[in-house]
This record gives sequence, C-alpha cells and structure tokens, in this order.
Amino acid sequence: MKITAILLAAGQGTRMKSNLPKVLHPIAGQPMIWHALQAIKDSTTEKPIVIVGYGAQKVTDFLGDSAQIVLQEHQLGTGHAVLQAETLLKGKSDYVVVCYADMPLLRAETLQQLVETQKSNKGVMSMLTVLSEDPRGFGRIVRQQGGTVQSIVEESAATPEQLKINELNVGAYCFNADWLWDALHRVQVSPKGEYFLTDTVELAVQAGLPVQATVMKDVLETIGVNTRVHLAEVETAMRVRINQMHMLSGVTIQDPSSTYIEASVLIGKDTVVMPNTYLHGKTVIGEGNIIGPNTIIRDTKIGNRCKVLMSVLDGALLEDEVDMGPFARLRKGAHLGNHVHVGNFGEVKDSHLADGVKMGHFSYIGNAEIGANTNIGAGTITCNYDGEAKHKTEIGEDVFIGSDTMLVAPLTIGSGARTGAGAVVNKNVAADTLVVGMPARAIKKLIRKAK
Repeated sequence: MKITAILLAAGQGTRMKSNLPKVLHPIAGQPMIWHALQAIKDSTTEKPIVIVGYGAQKVTDFLGDSAQIVLQEHQLGTGHAVLQAETLLKGKSDYVVVCYADMPLLRAETLQQLVETQKSNKGVMSMLTVLSEDPRGFGRIVRQQGGTVQSIVEESAATPEQLKINELNVGAYCFNADWLWDALHRVQVSPKGEYFLTDTVELAVQAGLPVQATVMKDVLETIGVNTRVHLAEVETAMRVRINQMHMLSGVTIQDPSSTYIEASVLIGKDTVVMPNTYLHGKTVIGEGNIIGPNTIIRDTKIGNRCKVLMSVLDGALLEDEVDMGPFARLRKGAHLGNHVHVGNFGEVKDSHLADGVKMGHFSYIGNAEIGANTNIGAGTITCNYDGEAKHKTEIGEDVFIGSDTMLVAPLTIGSGARTGAGAVVNKNVAADTLVVGMPARAIKKLIRKAK
C-alpha cells in the first residue's frame, strides 16, 4: 500500500514581514519545513511532494533531493495547490496525506494515527481536529448525528451559534487518492477566486461517503506559524519538547527554561547541562559531562567526562576528560586530546593539543601541533599569520613554554625543550634545549626527568 504526503509550502507569509520564505524560518535550528518533513517520514511510504510558490528557488535549494518539488505558479487556494501534484501522483498512490509546512509541531505519531483512521474508514477522507477554547481563526467542525463530519465552517462565515463550537479543523487530511483527484476537479471557485481543499468535505458528504475525524490530544501540535509571535510560541514549545526528550533519555538539565538545545544535537546519559547553555547544529556530546553554565557550543563533538565551563566552542573536537574554561574559546579545527586542560581566556584554532597538554590561561594557539604533556604558559601566542599566509607551529612532547612566549611560525620545537618567560622564538629549537631572550637563543641542554 503506497502512502504519499503532499506538503503545502507555497504561501508568501506576508504577516511574517520578511524577505525569507515563511517555511524557511528556523525552529530549534532547522527551518520549519524540515520539522514538517520529519513528521511525515514515518507515516508515509513514498518520497513526499512539496508544493512551492513564493520563494520557490530558496525552498527548493534547501530541500535538495529530500522531496519532489511542484511549483504552484499562481496561489489560487489550497485545493488548487494539491491539484498541482496530480500529474506526479495519479495512479501511483493509494492514500494521500495533505498537511501544511508551517505546522512544525505536528508529530509523526499523530499523522500515523490519521492514516490508520482512514485505512479503517469506509469513506474517502479523514481529518485531524482539536478541541480548544482558543479558535485561532480555524474552521469549526459540524458533526452529523452519527458522529462523522458534516461540514467545516470557516470562522468568517460561521453563525454566532457555530462560533461556539470548540472542535476545530487542524488542516491535515488523509484521502483515498483516486477519489481526491476527481473531487478536486469538482471544487467550485470561491468568491475570492480560490479553490479550497476543505470543500472536498462537502463533496464527500453529498455522495454519502463518511468523513472521519481524529481528535488530537495536544493542542500545541496545531499551532501554525503566520506571524513572528507564532514563531516564538512554536520555538518555546519545541524547546520544551526537545529538553524533555533529553531528560527522559538520562540527561540532567538543571533549568530547562534557560537551556536551548537544537533539534539536531545528541547528548549521552548522565551528562549535566547547566543554565544558560546553548547547543547548536551537529553537536554530539558523550556521557557524564558537565556543560555550562553560560556556554555556547556549535557543531562540536565532545567525548565523555569532560567539563566545559562558561566557554564558546565552534567546530571543535574534545576527547575524554577534557577540562576547559571559564571564558575559553575553541574555534574551527580545535582538537583537544584526553585530559587536556584549557583555562580562562585561552583560545585554540586549527590545532591539535595531544593528551595531557596544559594551557592555563591567556594564550592563543593557532595552526599548531602540540605533543603530549606539554605545558603552555600564560600569555603564550603562536604568531601564525604574517599578513599573507598562515604558518604551522610544531611542539614536541614534554615541552615547557614559559609565560609570555611568542612563537613565530613556521617553527618547530623539539620534545623536552623549554622557553624562558618573555622569549620571542623565531628559529627552530632542538630537543631538550632551553632558549631565552628576544630573539631567543639557546643557553644550555636539559636533562629530562625519567617518568
């Protein structure tokens, strides 16, 4: 049995007052249409069809090959929008699910329930409804004596008595595919010059075909985004949902109201996320970590049992038992090995700090390879940029870099070497050698202590 979803994404969203197509506005780090696509994946069997219109190219570019794209050149209503998919779908699907791309809170489980309702329905269509005292402009559901749907009355056309009805049309439907295409050709144009998908209810009822309705339990799922106010509502609801999911999976979130975790983030059990923490993008955090407070992490992989205090990480990799912060910054390409320590106001970019490196505070390491158990003194700077190109600094194992050392790249410092405080090192340093001064000069060979 083939089930295909049609996602309506052609509207301009004028009330958003934005140059960005409405369905591309982000919710928890992903465009709202991404959330809608996630929901329909598990309730359908075929690649979805997305009806695009305003900002079609931007929406198409985002979707890539995740959906079949159909252009609605002229926005002539929801019925007209669905009809644009007839050529692609006629004779190729048993059921068609139709929903809106601006309803990012709609769950996969809810759409699955809708499909199951239609599978057991002797009629040709089923729909989702919700009971709410806040109508939000939705159409009212008028039921027949037997409990099936008799009609959908739009709020603008409802009588005072009908306005009291608290069962509302959500805007998600499942149709018998063959009947749908025939019915859409029989939908009459409205006084506004549009063809409405909701008119299919009247066509089914007139033919004596029962229209079933599944009442949703969670009214939050029904929120459609038409303004920035709605966008904020949905963002808050999605954040609550994401945080609850992580907590139920074994993550401690001390203050969910001040914790912002995007939909794509993965977190292992027994990790503690402290207040005012922001986790973005493709961030993956292992088990038993302490993250925050006041921390921002994006597109970063963190191992197990790390401590990240009041820091900013972007495109970094941390192995196990790393300790960093407060006020540390890891930029793209920073790779910290096991047991590395980066203290306050330390910054690392495009560099690998091997296991056991200690970088206490007030230092910048860029384009560098630093060997195991090396100590980076306070105020150390890798001078990696000469105004035209960036150069690499290579430091061996068990090196001691004195405070306020300037390392002028390209530069190699051998294992076991030391620099005196305030040294400016612009020439390679042999292993087990002490250099001091400006420019640094060798003054003696060192004898490393046995470990």
